Amino acid sequence: MTPIDNAAKPGLFASIRTSGAYHKLLAFSGLIALVIVFSFASPNFMQTQNVLAILQATSVNGVLAIAATLVIITGGIDLSVGTLMTFCAVITGVVLTYLGLPLPLGVLAAILAGTASGLVSGTVIAKLKVPPFIATLGMMLILKGLSLVISGTRPIYFNDTPGFSQISTGSIIGSIIPALPVPNGVLILFLVAIIISFVLSKTALGRYTFALGSNEEAVRLSGVNVDRWKIGVYALAGSVCGVAGLLIASRLNSAQPALGQGYELDAIAAVVIGGTSLSGGRGTVLGTLIGALIISVLANGLRILSVAQEWQTVVTGTIIILAVYADILRRRSL
Repeated sequence: MTPIDNAAKPGLFASIRTSGAYHKLLAFSGLIALVIVFSFASPNFMQTQNVLAILQATSVNGVLAIAATLVIITGGIDLSVGTLMTFCAVITGVVLTYLGLPLPLGVLAAILAGTASGLVSGTVIAKLKVPPFIATLGMMLILKGLSLVISGTRPIYFNDTPGFSQISTGSIIGSIIPALPVPNGVLILFLVAIIISFVLSKTALGRYTFALGSNEEAVRLSGVNVDRWKIGVYALAGSVCGVAGLLIASRLNSAQPALGQGYELDAIAAVVIGGTSLSGGRGTVLGTLIGALIISVLANGLRILSVAQEWQTVVTGTIIILAVYADILRRRSL
């Protein structure tokens, strides 16, 4: 082996280690390790019904995490994704149950409500220069209050809306292949993931999303309308939250106005565990999906092993800290 080859090897390893591929591989390895450990610890873990329950739980948190990924890549944060999900579910309940309109209009209303809320958050951040943490914290409280006001603090049920519960809990695949009753919510999660991956990798919005997180001032000095693109990112994230609202409402067959707060923590945790940098400029939807699966597998496995909820929270928090520390080490090595 030549000296050049010897010199190239460390450089190649370093480039892999500092790339997103390294973090996705690390997260995926962690997911596989968790599955193996819980499979040996309990024979119930790999049963079909339990695996489907994990996937069903991942569908909602995964969609929310994808929305959070968009914002975090820009170097921002969105604390309102959980309550926005609830708000969109309540709007769907108003359209379908209170107004008695057709199902497609309820679906459209949820997505439009999410988009409108994202536009407001993005405008406050981009135009009024309010820090994302404060702006989205305020939006979280506003949406929580509006959900309670609009619903009259009572759940809105979808019993009179045929087919609504099938959005999340039905199984198109199961109707074709009975041995694979994969919930529709999981298919919707993967569809959203494919669409957002395409947006991030193939569109101008995706390129500017990464550019804003890498060096917003440089993008501004190059003549780009930074405010417009930032508002667009928050609007797109809001529309994805609308999809999450549909999934949670369909899964519960009701819009629960008091639900939602706390979901943003699991979503952000999935994003961080999946390798998206909190400093912005780097992240992938695939990594976020792996992170969401890790959160679901961990919660499910610990529950099966009868670990107290308090300790489940401790374990999740520890993993988040380790994931952030890994990102800090990566940035130091650049």
